[in-house]
Amino acid sequence: MSGIIEKVNINGIEVPIIYEKNRALPIVSLQLVVKNAGSLQDGDIAGLARFTSNMLGEGSKTKGSIAFAEELEKRAISLSAHAGTETFVFELSSLKEQYSFGMKMLKELLDEPNFSENSFEKIKQLTLGGLSSKKSDFDYIANLNLKKIIFKDTPMGHAFGGEVASIENLKLKNVEDFYNTHIDLSNMLVVIGGDLSLEEVKSSLQKLLKDVKVGKVRELKHYQVSSETNETKDIKETEQAYIYFGAPYNLQSNDEDNYKAKVAGFILGESGFGSRLMEEIRVKRGLAYSAYSRTNINRSNSYFSGHLQTKNESLEEAKKIVKSEIKRFVKDGVNAEELAQAKRFLLGSEPLRNETLSQRLNRAFFEYYRGFKLGHSKAQLEKIEKLTLEELNTFIKSHDEINNLSFSIVTNAK
Repeated sequence: MSGIIEKVNINGIEVPIIYEKNRALPIVSLQLVVKNAGSLQDGDIAGLARFTSNMLGEGSKTKGSIAFAEELEKRAISLSAHAGTETFVFELSSLKEQYSFGMKMLKELLDEPNFSENSFEKIKQLTLGGLSSKKSDFDYIANLNLKKIIFKDTPMGHAFGGEVASIENLKLKNVEDFYNTHIDLSNMLVVIGGDLSLEEVKSSLQKLLKDVKVGKVRELKHYQVSSETNETKDIKETEQAYIYFGAPYNLQSNDEDNYKAKVAGFILGESGFGSRLMEEIRVKRGLAYSAYSRTNINRSNSYFSGHLQTKNESLEEAKKIVKSEIKRFVKDGVNAEELAQAKRFLLGSEPLRNETLSQRLNRAFFEYYRGFKLGHSKAQLEKIEKLTLEELNTFIKSHDEINNLSFSIVTNAK
């Protein structure tokens, strides 16, 4: 069966459930998604949400990290937590016969996470070690610096993984306060599928969530990219230049024209070999091994971005070509063969993106999360199939804001 939307009442709160029953395999896949609890909620402490999710990998206070992990491992249960940009997610997957035990372990984790000083110091040192290794990750540096200039003075412009100073100054109380503030029923939704009836799902969720606090609904803000064009350059000992670029993209996550953006983005820079940027930068001029761009359309932000690597001495030429090709793309649009190729790939590869339970649940979640009815993705594909060249080019020309490019560069050339 396809996915459906239901609700379960937990302490007076109607928690939405995205559910698909599937008996193909005796498995269950569950996600507890807490909205407006991701890295955008870090506040003044960069990396706080992700640090908190890493702390949850330390198990419960009762069992501790080792015993907790062993209980899961011997039953082949996967249980984890992670913080995204907008959401905080708990994930559980297991065989159906181990589902009850897995839910028991998840409840233990929710109710009494192992927020001990020992675990805190362990995660702190691991995080600082990871940040230290990123000092030589020039893609990471260029991408982070780009976010800082295009999303200047907004929560989107900070390091979601944290910075050395923010992690060094972090206290255990900060983690406890974040968890106690943001993990609540009022901002929660459940994504679940597998060999379970809806009655079994609701019953298990009522047991799992009965002690989670109610909280208050949090509103998600939308952050615009600066229309000003800027450039930042970081001088490092590197044999090639890392070029990241970004610009505004005036489209909302629930916009009906998103399917046009998908086709346009595919042709310009998302399709790899055959894309406009790859053809001009690699094939014709040999300036880079690869060049990509993409349209990022989320509830909290939307922007156009891309990246490539080239020789330090080719830096200015590569930048010039990126600007000119994007300008030409907006001005002249695409041709009939490019549209036909994009349609063949996007429509032909659809079965591969929808064949597993987890893929279908993930798609259903994003449809619901972005304010659409379930099945919206299929309707978008039907629109792609009918999309005319004139319609696409009119759309492309209407988004000339992507010409307002800012650049973040890591190079050894001053």
